[in-house]
Amino acid sequence: MFPDHTYVNLEDPETRAFAGDDPRGFLAEGTASMVIDEFQCVPTLLSYIQTIVDTNSVPGQYVLTGSQNVLMSEKISQSLAGRVALFTLPPLSLEELRTVDMVGEHRELQMRKGFFPRLYNHPMDVGRYYRNYIQTYIERDVRSIKNVADLSVFQDFVRLLAGRVGQVVNLSSLGNDAGVSHNTVKAWIGILEAGYIVHQLRPYHRNFNKQTMKSPKVYFTDSGVLCALLGIDSDEGLRSHHLIGGIFENFVIGELIKAQLNRGLPPRAHFWRDRRGNEVDLLLEDAETRTAIEIKSGRTIASDFFSGLNYYGSLDPYCPTARRFIVYGGREQQIRSNGHVVGWQWLANPTTWAFPK
Repeated sequence: MFPDHTYVNLEDPETRAFAGDDPRGFLAEGTASMVIDEFQCVPTLLSYIQTIVDTNSVPGQYVLTGSQNVLMSEKISQSLAGRVALFTLPPLSLEELRTVDMVGEHRELQMRKGFFPRLYNHPMDVGRYYRNYIQTYIERDVRSIKNVADLSVFQDFVRLLAGRVGQVVNLSSLGNDAGVSHNTVKAWIGILEAGYIVHQLRPYHRNFNKQTMKSPKVYFTDSGVLCALLGIDSDEGLRSHHLIGGIFENFVIGELIKAQLNRGLPPRAHFWRDRRGNEVDLLLEDAETRTAIEIKSGRTIASDFFSGLNYYGSLDPYCPTARRFIVYGGREQQIRSNGHVVGWQWLANPTTWAFPK
């Protein structure tokens, strides 16, 4: 996208040393425009870049990419206000894979394979790829964001978190199981979120008098990482896993959030649940309506799939029947009197159903 920019990668030790020791010389070394990859490795560069762009304001002069969320990193103290456009680039989406005819025929394989580009660019063993990814990125790079000292406890915590996918986060319970305090659990979830390993889905509680949940749920950014952390290494193992419902929910929510991010939209996604247990898995909000989505891993449509949508619809006048959906593990699409049913492969074309025109 930027063929005239000089490209540098700060993961290279010599390049990183040059940028850290002589930032002015480093920035003067390239052309007038640069792509600086993994720029969080030398966060002090931002101060020098800020000075340059304040003097010579050329849009797109510097393209800074990295595998950490700089807004959540304590290493980044420089203000970027008014000087930067931010883009979150998640792993590939089903919608993108559809354009090159690479969507899997079977949902189990698609969920296990996940969406990292290298898995589609090079044939390789999925299990081995994720084992290496977990060891190198999650256990080395991500924990360095806040210098987590005890690697073995952090490893156990990440796997415990995977075992609670789709559940409302109970910091004390998770901390007790991991052998750390609830404050440490909160900080470690923040670390994983800064490294784009997980994202938190916050509860929706506006405009209702009912008592609703206030704690978030945690989902993994990529379903392949989640399956690897749970030790799932076959389609049959996934199909029969006791967490198949949560894994499928993770998969669906991830695709709909990607669809928003890929359009430059901030994810306006929530779940809704009251104290009595009435729940809707996902609410997508826009200026005029709310889209309510219930997610079911089963391959056969059942009438009780609609119970949560029916109850929520009775409370929210901005969620008409036309904006209520069941996404399920089968393939059919149906229009029913109390909502629509779409199979999982329809996630590859979300604009036809999930987002209002």
